[in-house]
Amino acid sequence: MILSRVKPAISAANESAASNRDSTVNKNVPKFEDYLKKRDYTGAMTLLEFMQLQEQDTNIDLWMGYCAFHQGNYKKALTIYENLLKSKPDSDNVAVNLACCYFYLGMYDESKEILQKAPTSGLKTRLNFHLSHKLRDEAALMEHHEQLQDVLEDQLSLAAIHYLRAHYQEAIDIYKRLLLQNRINLALNVYVALCYYKLDYYDVSQEVLTLYLNQYPDSVIATNLKACNHFRLYKGSVAENELRSIVEQSANVGFGYDLVKHNLVVFRDGEGAMQVFPSLVDVIPEARLNLVIHYLRNDDIKEAYDLLQELQPAVPQEYILKGVVNAALGQELNSPDHIKTAEECFQLVGSSASECDTIDGRQCMAAFFFLAGQFEEVLVYLSSIKSFLHSDDTFNFNFAQAKTACNQFKEAEETFLLVQDPKIKESHIYISNLARCFIMNGKPDSAWELYLKMESSAESFNLLLLIANDCYKMGQFWYAAKAFDMLDRLDPNPEFWEGKRGAIAGVFQGVVAQKFPVDMLGDVLQLLRSSTSTQADQIAKVIRQWVKEKRVAVQ
Repeated sequence: MILSRVKPAISAANESAASNRDSTVNKNVPKFEDYLKKRDYTGAMTLLEFMQLQEQDTNIDLWMGYCAFHQGNYKKALTIYENLLKSKPDSDNVAVNLACCYFYLGMYDESKEILQKAPTSGLKTRLNFHLSHKLRDEAALMEHHEQLQDVLEDQLSLAAIHYLRAHYQEAIDIYKRLLLQNRINLALNVYVALCYYKLDYYDVSQEVLTLYLNQYPDSVIATNLKACNHFRLYKGSVAENELRSIVEQSANVGFGYDLVKHNLVVFRDGEGAMQVFPSLVDVIPEARLNLVIHYLRNDDIKEAYDLLQELQPAVPQEYILKGVVNAALGQELNSPDHIKTAEECFQLVGSSASECDTIDGRQCMAAFFFLAGQFEEVLVYLSSIKSFLHSDDTFNFNFAQAKTACNQFKEAEETFLLVQDPKIKESHIYISNLARCFIMNGKPDSAWELYLKMESSAESFNLLLLIANDCYKMGQFWYAAKAFDMLDRLDPNPEFWEGKRGAIAGVFQGVVAQKFPVDMLGDVLQLLRSSTSTQADQIAKVIRQWVKEKRVAVQ
């Protein structure tokens, strides 16, 4: 677009006098059109503000609104268009431009209201199309969909809605068709790359994106997408390096700077999350989701749940996060309702045609069956994606739990021991399941070591109970006796004495059958001395009698 004339032509009387003076100066003064071609909207605004000081002209205001909007300063553009609508209500496109500002500010109801005053146009149809999506009005969405024509702008809007509804392949098909029609529309490659990124094809995304970056290396959106691809392919520090050039020129980034700030936190593994994410929750959709993830990582489950209350899931990632939060809260509160909600979310994603064969989709089905207690099915789904997540601690933790539930203790033990995250390894679920695997695999001493490392608590008591019963069940009577003895001391319950008595009898029987060393009887007699039951003396008497008859030495 070229700026309309905003100053009268120089009069003939002054032309000759001014020509010599201006000819030298004008060679070095940038023109407004030059700023637009370079997408330097800050420079263009500065020039317009200078021109506005010299005279008032509606065209200058219109161009200031245009530059402010493209600069990403939607509030300023909104103010400009509101003033224009009051002073020049008949100006072309002011109402629809104002509606666009409301839309970008997330004020969808206001945008829809002001848009009704705008004359019919292609832009009005497209904006109504997007408003219908934002307001979840499916009937209106289909109505405006039918009004779209086979022109570039309308097809771009259709592709954008496909993208926003996670129909990435449909969006790619439209973009590729448009590229075949006109190869010089290089920005379409960025949109295609975004779709491939969403489909987890990061290498392909990067390859397509390069076609645009070779021509426009200073593009904020393209550079940011390149950084995101590198984050997925490599690591956060590599991605952060890609954004360094953008961060250094933050004053000129405009609308993209919020996105850059957001992604830098992600690349730094959540560092500075509370300083950045809360202010962007209503600006960048992913900010709300990432703030929820931050709360989950810090065990602020209630905060995460409250933040999601305002969100109506529309794409798989939102359903997955809702499922995770409800599963965590349901387990914490022992709430069947939250667990049911989580199951519904996971099943919805995992059984959908678009996600059923993806890693996320299979994890969702595994989570659904996990919550339903169908662990054989869990193993089917997790086994299918094991090669992709073999070093993921959370995956290995869940995989090992499912194997334990299916009595595959050898594989479960191996998988538990792959976990490196200290937070997981310190959890009662991890310790108790690993202890059971040790016992079932004939390593009761390793299970006992896990107990000895724990501080006295309700969880350590429960672990002791597990060791006592599982060791007894597996015929590992010495460790069963030790565990029941400790339980008897902590809680003089007749059942614990009975368990201890049975385990001691098992040890004695094993010694007699020469399955256990005779030296073990000395430790058994020590356990009996510490018992208060009258039966302890009788058992000790029988053991000593046998020792005396066999003439063996016992300490």
